[in-house]
Amino acid sequence: MRMKNGQKPFEKKYIRISSKRQITIPQKYYDALGFEDQAECILNDSAIVIRPVRENVGIDFKEQVLADLVSEGYSGDELVKMFSKKNSEIKDAWDKMLSEADSIANGKGEYYTLDDVFPED
Repeated sequence: MRMKNGQKPFEKKYIRISSKRQITIPQKYYDALGFEDQAECILNDSAIVIRPVRENVGIDFKEQVLADLVSEGYSGDELVKMFSKKNSEIKDAWDKMLSEADSIANGKGEYYTLDDVFPED
């Protein structure tokens, strides 16, 4: 398996930490992973994972939310306020779903098997 620029998926490099606790992502890694202006920093057991922020992970409900609110009669400032509220609710639900998925992946949460969801009758 190779990354988009042909790199191997596992490579190790030592980097310095400044007196202000800052690090520099090596250019080669930055380019290979497609970083832009933000990074996500995750504490995972005894490791820190730094990865590019992916705002829209393949699902974007903004247009649908806006269309629904307009069809419900919202406009002007009221539309903006409701749009912001709905987007926040979606983000919260998405974050909760990802957190639950992480728990399940780490063996700490409840989950259903395919047989639970689609029993053979």
